[in-house]
Amino acid sequence: MVQVYRLFPVAAFALLAACAAPEGDYPSLAIRDVERVSGSLEVEPAPPPPAPPAATLASLDELAASALAAHQRFLAAEPDARAVIASAAGAARGTEAWARAQVAIANLEAQRSQTMIALADLDRIYVDAATSALATESISDVRSQIDALVEQQDATIRSLLGRLAG
Repeated sequence: MVQVYRLFPVAAFALLAACAAPEGDYPSLAIRDVERVSGSLEVEPAPPPPAPPAATLASLDELAASALAAHQRFLAAEPDARAVIASAAGAARGTEAWARAQVAIANLEAQRSQTMIALADLDRIYVDAATSALATESISDVRSQIDALVEQQDATIRSLLGRLAG
């Protein structure tokens, strides 16, 4: 009797040989016409997002008023700071004039930080509205206005620090 395990390699070789195709008879891998995408899909426009709640809109007004008040305090403190820094121009570090100039700049930075707090609160409100799929245009408008105030304050502080250093 022939042992079955000896016939297995012969049978496997015969089966594999039957799978071989003559050269050039393999199917093409190119995209066929039936596989090409055609047609169109019309999508309805999304409905506009709902407006933020009235409480959110009221807080926008409060934050804008707070930022404007801080900016007014910044503008009121700016002339004194400019005068102190002008008198300290060229003063060595650690001198009394230099120290007074640093305090004047710190006062301006404190006023700027009050404006930036309002800006941070607006960022939080914006994220809350965006993640709740609410309209964000009114929030963006107020944020842009306050961001412009912060940029103006930053430019003033940079200028004063440059005068003190130079």
